[in-house]
Amino acid sequence: MPGVDRVGGMCGRYASSRTPDDLAEEFEVVDPRLDKELPADYNVAPTKEVYAVLDRPPKDEPEASAAAHRQLRALRWGLVPSWAKDPAIGNKMINARMETVAEKPAFRRAFASRRCLLPADGYYEWYPLEGKSGKSGRPAKQPFFIHPKDGSVLAMAGLYEIWKDPTRDADDPEQFRWTCTVLTTDAPDELGRIHDRMPLLVPRDRRSAWLDPSTPKDDVLDLLVPAQQTGLEAYPVSTKVGNVRNNGPELVEPLPVEESLLEGTGE
Repeated sequence: MPGVDRVGGMCGRYASSRTPDDLAEEFEVVDPRLDKELPADYNVAPTKEVYAVLDRPPKDEPEASAAAHRQLRALRWGLVPSWAKDPAIGNKMINARMETVAEKPAFRRAFASRRCLLPADGYYEWYPLEGKSGKSGRPAKQPFFIHPKDGSVLAMAGLYEIWKDPTRDADDPEQFRWTCTVLTTDAPDELGRIHDRMPLLVPRDRRSAWLDPSTPKDDVLDLLVPAQQTGLEAYPVSTKVGNVRNNGPELVEPLPVEESLLEGTGE
């Protein structure tokens, strides 16, 4: 796109409005582990609780089918490695790059056996516009919502970790913190014009292998060869999504070009 300067490398906001029942059916969940139902969220931001699908067979059943123990859980977005001394590190661990996830100390243990899927309606990306300035004096940024044209659910590849809080008693239900991160990959040309990175999406035929903690590392790496990311569309949305306090279905409504920051940029 003319006037676009690609920045950053992260997926930092997305929308998730499906109910637990909808997700259980879509991802063939057999063992929901939810203490509460999360409200529809059209402005999911780091540190929020999000739905995650994962396979977690019992430790005393090593030969058990992973899919037979597929769970739906609420995890906090921002992975805290099991060895971390300060859980605040999770604020910086919202994304893991596909190209280095198997080697990075913060992610490699989770990559080996704690993989998950993070359901989403779609995700947001911003890009700065030349010749237009925001209140800070920096280039104004136009948010876009990127989602499946057919309205289906995105299955974003994720990792999860379980961090033990040393300050809490053994019988404290908050002793263990479940957290997650989103894997990112290069965006295809039609989306890369907006942003050069995007969440790694797991197609239906790879979901079980991705979730199965017994899948060999080399096979998992093969799964990370991105499938052709087709069927996605992107359109401008209100800049209100930039404020995490704003929420509601209006945030994902298409914004006419004449009402967006794109007017006059040649887009």
